[in-house]
Amino acid sequence: MLFNTVSFPFFLLATLIAFFGSPPKWRSYILLLTSYLFYSFWNWKFCGLLLLSTVVDFYCGRHIGRAPTRDKGRRFLVLSIVTNLGILGFFKYFNFFADSFVDFSALLGWHVHPVTLNIILPVGISFYTFQTMSYTIEVWRGEIKPCDSLRDFALYVSFFPQLVAGPIERASHLLPQLQDLTKPINRRLIHQGALLILTGYVKKVILSDQISPYADQAFENWQSLGSFDLWEGLLIFTLQIYFDFSGYTDIARGISKWFGIDLMVNFRQPYLAENITDFWHRWHISLSTWLKEYLYIPLGGNRKGPARTYVNLMITMLLGGLWHGANLTFVFWGFLHGLYVAVHKRFGRTSTLPSAFRPLKILFTHFLVVLTWLPFRSPDFSSMWGILRKLFVFQGAVDLPAFGLLGVLYGALFLLDYPVDRTQDEFPILRLPAFFRMTYYTVTSLLIVFLLLSVKVARPFVYFQF
Repeated sequence: MLFNTVSFPFFLLATLIAFFGSPPKWRSYILLLTSYLFYSFWNWKFCGLLLLSTVVDFYCGRHIGRAPTRDKGRRFLVLSIVTNLGILGFFKYFNFFADSFVDFSALLGWHVHPVTLNIILPVGISFYTFQTMSYTIEVWRGEIKPCDSLRDFALYVSFFPQLVAGPIERASHLLPQLQDLTKPINRRLIHQGALLILTGYVKKVILSDQISPYADQAFENWQSLGSFDLWEGLLIFTLQIYFDFSGYTDIARGISKWFGIDLMVNFRQPYLAENITDFWHRWHISLSTWLKEYLYIPLGGNRKGPARTYVNLMITMLLGGLWHGANLTFVFWGFLHGLYVAVHKRFGRTSTLPSAFRPLKILFTHFLVVLTWLPFRSPDFSSMWGILRKLFVFQGAVDLPAFGLLGVLYGALFLLDYPVDRTQDEFPILRLPAFFRMTYYTVTSLLIVFLLLSVKVARPFVYFQF
């Protein structure tokens, strides 16, 4: 299995020693080797799949760059896209589409024998296939020149901090940084990296891992729970997935800074969004940007009239939902977000509410987002509809300690996100007096170590499954 939050620090320490203890010309090889080693600890056989995607897109990029015209380079762009989507479709969606075809045939009165395969989903496949596709698309558009080093491109695809759960980096941003690993690492980068890693571990170990059993219990035993217990479980999952995923991104960005690499910001305090469009400017920014740049705009964006805009928007959000998993609940999650954004685009942008209403707008947007996490977390439609019906019956007793826990969790969310959102400074803690900074570092570090040493079953990051 992949390194977890307990064993990963030892792997990272060994990598840093090897990286800075080697001549600069060897650093690319060190990072490439450790990236494949990191991936092999989950399943070494799928390193070949990662290499296949790398080689195909590297040579497609070279042929696109050498093609005399865009039309002649298009065939290699198509080869790249077909290869990546073929790999992704087989491993992630084969059984989904096979089962859907059987169900559709049954509606028509046809009896088709179901064909299913015992396919293991390679971890991170949705992330690195989208990342390699963005490279060939950018080369074909003429936005970047094709990479002339297979080593550098392989490192771009497999860079271990963001390999399995993003952010999905564009080649124009990440590749030039990986091609020059000779820059000295200053104290500012070390300090910022440490703060990001510490914040990521706070979100993951102190918050997400501790509350995830409550969410699991609510969704696994929903039939025997009352409305308020289910609201508690849904709200806890709302916080769990954010703490978990943004915590991973913080750790990935912090580690990368120690290697002199600046990864893009993937979250900008999304639960402080004032509307659903603003939410998607803050949540999983690398995916929403990818879908906008390589799907929504090529479909026509908003350039072909309102009706076509809404169609393009819905297609983009539906495929964004399907990207998360081979389940109709994810598609429905995408549909809800597409509907929200379309309604906001049609009516919400004309709103002229004064700034005093900002808290109410944030609460309303958060409520809408919470409802969408229900299909995202539910294992199937039957469970989703059952939970939804019970949510608004409001039966059962209110568990005051449980809702007290929610108050503490939302307080933690506020303390982590509001200062950053208010100051637009990613490291507001650096403005505090030294005593408060050292107290925060010491207390949180000791608590993280205690929780890591006492853990019996390490919980993987939520987005590892995608």
